[in-house]
Amino acid sequence: MAAYLCPPAVIHGEHPVETSQIVAEVRERHPHAAWAPRIDGIAASTGIKTRGWMLPLEAAVAPGNGGGLRGVGSGPVQEALVRDGFTQQDADRVIAALEAIPAPQTVQERTAPAWEAVQSYGERAARGALQIAGLDVADIDCLITSHSTTPALPGLDVALANRLPLRNDAMLLPATQWACVAGTRSLALAADLVAADPDRVVLVVIAEALSTTYQPADDTLESLIVRLLFADTAVAAVVTGRPRRESALRLDAAWHHTLPATHDLHRLDTRADGTHFVMDRRGPRAVQETVTAMWEWLRLRYRDDPDSWHPDVLLAHPGGTRVLEYMEQTMPDAWPSGLLDFSRDSYTSGNRGGAAVFDIMRRAYDAGQKPGSRAVLYAAAPGLTATALEGEWL
Repeated sequence: MAAYLCPPAVIHGEHPVETSQIVAEVRERHPHAAWAPRIDGIAASTGIKTRGWMLPLEAAVAPGNGGGLRGVGSGPVQEALVRDGFTQQDADRVIAALEAIPAPQTVQERTAPAWEAVQSYGERAARGALQIAGLDVADIDCLITSHSTTPALPGLDVALANRLPLRNDAMLLPATQWACVAGTRSLALAADLVAADPDRVVLVVIAEALSTTYQPADDTLESLIVRLLFADTAVAAVVTGRPRRESALRLDAAWHHTLPATHDLHRLDTRADGTHFVMDRRGPRAVQETVTAMWEWLRLRYRDDPDSWHPDVLLAHPGGTRVLEYMEQTMPDAWPSGLLDFSRDSYTSGNRGGAAVFDIMRRAYDAGQKPGSRAVLYAAAPGLTATALEGEWL
């Protein structure tokens, strides 16, 4: 399978959003929520003090452009009031009061500016990855993209094909629903592509504006957690079928796993006011099952050397620190400690969804890795589905 991965480019959201800002906004909006007395402890438990967004917090909490009569119009309401005995003056007062009620943003108002940002950030990440790899846009034979939080057709693949621009014969492979597994699954697909043609050059670009799931009106505990967790990031990396001077990691094997009947545990719901990320509390335990299955894959892969083999670093995005703790508890006792340090470090500034594994890899690369060290990349996503890769630092 051997594929060669150059160091990724990582573009963090440029608008810092402090946890204290989110807590203040939520506390003011939902003072009587059942979880309100515990909000400080809930926020502290995430371990996140700040995260970067592509758009400022003010953009997420601003009211929509229409008032309380959006979708109805003042004319029909005024006519109905007059028919019911209101004077024209009283009807005008009622209409004015209704129009003054702030309405939530629509799907278009939430998504349109975020989609523009996703394209811009994706282009910057793509150009950064090409510069790191020492390649030109004309060298790219295939582009794999993912962006799950800003639905668009055509998607990021076509946008980047025009913005960069790519050759007209470049293969475009969009994957808008990979979500958190985009980092590992895109690399597994890229590895298959270069295995079929070692001269092929693949560019992977993942851009996620997860802040679009910040829904001010929601008052559930799960919605509070979503508001606290997510960060916006664009990442990109080049994968080749032959080693290059710039190559950092050789990918040797890939593994995929899907749990049946778990599709409802994590999902995106599109409603009138935008995209909502819905979480079920059973989710982390289900993700743990994919971790157990991955351990078994590695055990079988190295069954001839079970006592001495171990990864030197785990680049893992299981969705949160709770599953990272489970990974530490269930990995073989002989494995060294600290394998998940870079994964934990990434989470301290937010959950980056599909961009997370590339961000974690960049942190590991910047810290320095010995040639010949083994790496395991793992991610799980709504579905529930997971993909892992195993390889060697160059």
